[in-house]
Amino acid sequence: MNKYFAEFFGTFWLVLGGCGSAVLAAAFPEVGIGLVGVSIAFGLSVLTMAYAIGHISGAHLNPAVTVGLYVGGRMDKKDVLPYIIAQCIGAIAAAAVLFVIATGNGSEIGSFAANGYGEHSPGGYSMTAAIVSEFVMTMIFLIIIMGATDDAAPKGFGGIAIGLTLTLIHLISIPVTNTSVNPARSLSQAVFVGDWALAQLWLFILIPIAGAAVGALIYKAIKS
Repeated sequence: MNKYFAEFFGTFWLVLGGCGSAVLAAAFPEVGIGLVGVSIAFGLSVLTMAYAIGHISGAHLNPAVTVGLYVGGRMDKKDVLPYIIAQCIGAIAAAAVLFVIATGNGSEIGSFAANGYGEHSPGGYSMTAAIVSEFVMTMIFLIIIMGATDDAAPKGFGGIAIGLTLTLIHLISIPVTNTSVNPARSLSQAVFVGDWALAQLWLFILIPIAGAAVGALIYKAIKS
């Protein structure tokens, strides 16, 4: 059970650190961290957990990563569903904590850093743009994860490469969808926003998983 608890706490930290920075600090008066700060926060949340729990569970923190690593032959089938459940519960728990904090000054939660397209995209990007963005970003994410953690890769640096990759992904795609590449992260915020966020959630579950699977297959083909 240790690895499932590790995935719970790791995903909890990812959502609290990443979405928390977006909700609480991105536009804070005069000292807001903005898009760059939020991107760094997501990267740091993964980087820190990679070294904290990577040796326990692999620090997937993301159902799409778990599925991708299974497709890539790096994951035992029996662990796939328990990992995903632990990740989703951890993400929702973090969103609950963030909800309590964010409403502590009497404010409404607003979009709550939920992912969206069309009128709910930060930059007004279409559903097609959102699909392409989420697919390609998650695909590249898996290629880098598999490469950075390969037995032939330099040891001890995988967490840095993965954390910086997630930072770059957010720098590119926050304007398009608020950046998901992680179904658990999307689910956790949508549960509290409801309405449009739940209606659009399908895209942020299916497309990152598809992108991750393709990325894993591409890496296997490159290495073979």
